[in-house]
Amino acid sequence: MTRSSPGSRLPSATSLDPRASPWSRPEHRAPRAPTTGTDLAISGSDWPLGALELKVSDLTREVEFYEWFGLTRAGGDDHHAAMSAGGAPILRLTAMPNGKQRPRHTAGLFHFAILLPAEQELGAFLRRAIEEKLPLTGSADHFVSQALYFDDPEGNGIEVYADRPRSEWRYPGGRLNIGTEPLDFERLVRIADPPRKKFSEATRLGHMHLNVADLDSSQAAYEALGMEVMAVAGSVMRFLSWDGYHHHLGINVLEGRGAHPVQPDVLGLRGFEIRRLSRPLTDPNGLLLAPSL
Repeated sequence: MTRSSPGSRLPSATSLDPRASPWSRPEHRAPRAPTTGTDLAISGSDWPLGALELKVSDLTREVEFYEWFGLTRAGGDDHHAAMSAGGAPILRLTAMPNGKQRPRHTAGLFHFAILLPAEQELGAFLRRAIEEKLPLTGSADHFVSQALYFDDPEGNGIEVYADRPRSEWRYPGGRLNIGTEPLDFERLVRIADPPRKKFSEATRLGHMHLNVADLDSSQAAYEALGMEVMAVAGSVMRFLSWDGYHHHLGINVLEGRGAHPVQPDVLGLRGFEIRRLSRPLTDPNGLLLAPSL
């Protein structure tokens, strides 16, 4: 289901991503020096997320889009495609030419997030997004990270982001401060690496953000897998993770409480890989969770 039409309009530095939550702004921060990839909050080979799988109506168009976006086709056949940044797949696409459009008031994908290893690489990607008119729909400084937002041709939401150092994360009242303020476009462009056509090999699936039917039941299901709540946005959104990361999973009820579960014949998210699982599971919203898809 398309929530916002893809387009080439570049938001101003003050525009906010429609998927972002309007939380309070932090107190003023002094200008920051560029950070290096080794200073950022990316774990090593034990990163818990693998790839997600999307059911798409036009496989050829989706593959062409994601190759333009910065991924590379790394295998597949006439009905499947694996997209990577040079390492293991980040995204798997499955053709479903007769699939139904996702209705309103249903669970599923809010966005998936591609994590870059350094803010200089995010700056380079921003420059390329501007130059090549990638379908940028929004941007935000989330205090723990800096993010750009896009839609693919079938309306699937994409975030591309880079983390801030964990030393800059703040925990007022015992909860991690994840919020939204305007992204400093000028600074990102100023510190950017030279633009490149493809994401670097250190790129990975950083987190998943889901529309769910009920926050409590979804939270309980993922806590049973070892996650813990890191931040809460009012009564509509929660963020969970392993190992103290800001979030590997966002859940929200923006499609309405009691949203209907994901159906096999509906386009969009089928599931995603959690490498720490020993066997496949289905979450409370009908999404497949598996050690490998």
